[in-house]
Amino acid sequence: MTSSDLPKIAVAEILAQKICALDAAHLPKAVREKCVELLIDVVGLAVTARNEDYVKSALAGCDDDGPCTVVGHGRGLSAAGAALVNGTAIHGEDFDDTFEGGPVHAGAVVVPAVLAACERHELDGGAALLGIAAGVETMCRLSLVAPTLTHKAGFHPTAVFGAVGATAGVGAALKLNERQLVDAFGTVGSMAAGIIEYLAEGAWTKRLHAGWAAQSGIRAALLGRAGFLGPRTVFEGTHGFFHGFAHTTKADFDPVIGDFGTRWVTETLAFKPYPCGTMTHPYIDCARRLGARKIKADDVVEMVCEVGEGTVHRLWEPLAAKQHPNNGYAGKFSTPYCIAAGFLRGNVGLSDFSDAAVRDPAVLALAARVRYEIDPKNPYPKNFTGHIRLTLRDGTVIEERQPYMRGGAQEPLSRADIEEKFLLNARHGGWNDARAAAALEFIADLFDGPVDLAPLRG
Repeated sequence: MTSSDLPKIAVAEILAQKICALDAAHLPKAVREKCVELLIDVVGLAVTARNEDYVKSALAGCDDDGPCTVVGHGRGLSAAGAALVNGTAIHGEDFDDTFEGGPVHAGAVVVPAVLAACERHELDGGAALLGIAAGVETMCRLSLVAPTLTHKAGFHPTAVFGAVGATAGVGAALKLNERQLVDAFGTVGSMAAGIIEYLAEGAWTKRLHAGWAAQSGIRAALLGRAGFLGPRTVFEGTHGFFHGFAHTTKADFDPVIGDFGTRWVTETLAFKPYPCGTMTHPYIDCARRLGARKIKADDVVEMVCEVGEGTVHRLWEPLAAKQHPNNGYAGKFSTPYCIAAGFLRGNVGLSDFSDAAVRDPAVLALAARVRYEIDPKNPYPKNFTGHIRLTLRDGTVIEERQPYMRGGAQEPLSRADIEEKFLLNARHGGWNDARAAAALEFIADLFDGPVDLAPLRG
């Protein structure tokens, strides 16, 4: 593409115009409420993971002490360092929010980036609210541009779209002008990263992706503010973002810029009832209902699931490995294991993804009888559904279907549900009930005052 072929107005320029036109005081009530719920959810998740080895490693790997809060820890870091560790903790147990059309996990990226930037630059809650809303909206909309292609190309959508979302959020909070924000988008396209090879053995890198994207957004926004030039055609260019991460230059950008700021997809964010891969959730629901029938596992010949083709390479294959996950973290991305655990244990919680839990002989024996069939009519990624066809030794066939993800748009969790999840997560992370209740009250009012996260330390 020559300079004469370049668009007069690039996608990044239109997006920057729309973000700069946003005003925290005029956000829809539903968007503000969703941002409060998101804040409650992610802080609880940071607390629940604060003592895990991967969080300790991430914190130990930072040598940039500073004024910004790492939730649940006494040590402060630079804004980028705090965003890195908090994002890693929030996404670590795969219990964080999901945008069903993506899928992407926006809260684990955008919230820690925006809060760290606001704390470092002494901004108020209005700036934090605007930044979180703008960042989440940008990240989720970007995931709709070329559905499923990013995963197929070997990248984690939360990682690559998250870097852009964090840039939008921090840029909005810091009140970057249009030119600065365009440069920031252009720069962060070269910072985005995150391959999905963690699937091979259950390594920790997926956990890091959210935090890495969060700190990248902070750095890109500051570079943009300082006048560092980035390509304005970062998204649609011949060598641009979608060419690199989705292997396409024919993307449709209307989902990003068409009605940005007038219709909010942020309102549809889903909160997870289970701490594992999002697309496993409807299958767990089916398995729990089958298990509630008091069917003996030894009587089960097989459990066959109709699935969307786009989920197979992450949650079903290699099938033998998914039927026998390498460790607890790998179990979170194994539909056979999640189904067997839900059937036998009646629920799937944080304790079901320890290394010991995924080696339970009874669960593994049942998981070995779970397989899949691709359903060409499956609506993934627009909707996440579940199905199990169970066959017993006497020939009886029983089927269960779940038409949507619980916690999502069709059956959302209530504010009370989200607060209860927060309290349970805080308790799991070692906070007593009084500490957790005080933190919950503090978080609920965060957008109404200065952003000082000191009460969330230690």
